[in-house]
Amino acid sequence: MYKIYDDWPDMAKNAYEKDYGNLGYSGIDHIVFVGMGGSGAIGDIFSAILSKRNIHVSIVKGYTLPKTVDENTLVIVTSISGNTVETLTALDSAQKLECKIIVFSSGGKIIEFCKEKEIDYHKIPLIHSPRASFPNFLYAMLKILESILPIEKTSILESITQLEKLKKEIFSGNNSDSNSSIKLAKWIEDVPLLYYPWGLQAASIRFKNSLQENAKMHVISEDIIEACHNGIVAWEKKSKVKPILIQGPNDFIKTKERWDIVKKFFKEKEIDYWEIKSIEGDILTKLITLIYFFDYTSIYKAILTNIDPSPIKSIDFVKNRLE
Repeated sequence: MYKIYDDWPDMAKNAYEKDYGNLGYSGIDHIVFVGMGGSGAIGDIFSAILSKRNIHVSIVKGYTLPKTVDENTLVIVTSISGNTVETLTALDSAQKLECKIIVFSSGGKIIEFCKEKEIDYHKIPLIHSPRASFPNFLYAMLKILESILPIEKTSILESITQLEKLKKEIFSGNNSDSNSSIKLAKWIEDVPLLYYPWGLQAASIRFKNSLQENAKMHVISEDIIEACHNGIVAWEKKSKVKPILIQGPNDFIKTKERWDIVKKFFKEKEIDYWEIKSIEGDILTKLITLIYFFDYTSIYKAILTNIDPSPIKSIDFVKNRLE
C-alpha cells in the first residue's frame, strides 16, 4: 500500500494530463456531489474549492438527493468501486428527474445502469483500493469538469508540484527524524480529536476516515469555532483524547484569534496538543497536501501498531448484508 502512496504525485500528474474530451453542459447553477467514503471525500474537496464561487453546492453522503434538484442542476456521482448501494440509490433517483448527470467509477454495477439509462459515464482505473486511488480520481475529475468548474489550470499544476515536494519529506524511503508524518504517527495515541477551521474541513474528514480505515482507531473531528460553544467543555476533566489543531495561514482573523485562545487554554490545563499548518497556496493545494500528509500518517500509525492497513473487514461485514 505504501508503494501506491509513493506514487501519488505521478498518479495525479498522469490523471490530469489525459484527454477525456469536453463536456457540453451549460446553465448550471447547482452542483450536487454524491459519494460515500473516499468517493465522498472528493466531493468535499470540490465543495471547498467552490465555496467562494457563485454556484450552489450540495454534498450527498447517503441515499437521498436535495429537493432543490432541477433542470439547472448537475449531479456528479462518484463510486470508485461502482457498487456502493447508497450511491446507486441516489443515482436511480437522479435519473428520474430532469437534472443533468455525470458518473465516475472504476467499474461495478454502475456501468450497466449508466449504459441502460444512457447516462454520461467515465471509467477511471482503481489502483489498489478506493482510498489509495484518491488522486487518480480527483485529478481526472478536475480535468473532465474543467469547462464547468472555475478552477485555474495553474492552480491544479501548482498543487501537483507541491505534492512532488512533499513526497521527498514523507515518502516511505525517508525513515529519518525529518519525516514529519512519522513524527505525528508516533505522537498519536488513544483517541485523536481533530480541530479544523472553515475551509479545511475536507482534510480533517479525510484524516479521520484514513486513521479509521488504515490504523483501525477511533477519531473525532470538530470545527474549532463550533467546538468552543460545546466540545471544549469536555476538557474540564482528564482525558486520553489527543487534540490535533489543523490550521491554515489564511484563516479568518477571528479564527486565528480563536486558535490563540484555545492553545492558551490547553497550556493552562497542561493538555498536550499537536499543531499542523497547511502550506501557502490556494485551497486545492492546501487540501491535497494536507491529505497526502495525513494519509501517510495513518499508514505509519498502522505500521507502528503492527496493523495491516489494507483490509477493511468491518466495512465488508456491513456491505455484505445490505440489499
